[in-house]
Amino acid sequence: MTDAFAPNANPGPLRTLIVDDEPLAVERMQVICARIGSLAVVGTASDGEQALRLSEALAPDLLLLDLTMPETDGLTVARRIATRANPPAVIFVTAHDEFAVEAFDLDAVDYVLKPVAPERLKRAVARVVARRGERSQPKSDWLEEFWVPHRSELVRVPAEDVRQIDAERDYVRLHVGEQSYLLLQTITSLQERLDPERFIRIHRSHILRRDNVTGLKHEGLGVWSVETGDGESLRIGRTYLPAVKKMAGR
Repeated sequence: MTDAFAPNANPGPLRTLIVDDEPLAVERMQVICARIGSLAVVGTASDGEQALRLSEALAPDLLLLDLTMPETDGLTVARRIATRANPPAVIFVTAHDEFAVEAFDLDAVDYVLKPVAPERLKRAVARVVARRGERSQPKSDWLEEFWVPHRSELVRVPAEDVRQIDAERDYVRLHVGEQSYLLLQTITSLQERLDPERFIRIHRSHILRRDNVTGLKHEGLGVWSVETGDGESLRIGRTYLPAVKKMAGR
């Protein structure tokens, strides 16, 4: 998706289109938006097709976009809008956290869970405002951040802060500092989206940030392990051993 705001964008309030098929949700969102000075609601839409028509007619700066709508859902709306010149920024607003990966593949600015807390939406809008006036930067082909469920919201985790990723069935566990987060995604599909210059898979159950590898150890009988900066020793799978040795210059 192209950046929503050009360097000379109008610094006024964000012209905002609210999209939700639940009238009460729209009403609540209007009330919350009225208290955020950096927003100006220019319209509402109750389904995806109406959202597409109004976004073309009104040229909003921001879509507050529900995900689960009949027929044309929020992800479809975002994909179609992304193909337009100067598309609006998108904040997904939803009761479901399982679509976060798809949402951020579409370069959504944020992903806010219902019931929407005013302060949470205000933080999301602040991220949109921060994009205004910035010069467009070439977008990396690799995953730069994760959005992971934590308590009642989604937390942004920069990829560069993740030191280790472990497989847990259909989930992966991201290790960040002293904390860890579960993300609904397989380790193989995640590996395909990670920068190979920054991360290396050492086992079917482990991916490490390359600078977290502090040494290799030969256990005998062709078995090798990785020593990590956290003091762990992790066995290297035979499939991944050549790549690990190449990284170590062996």
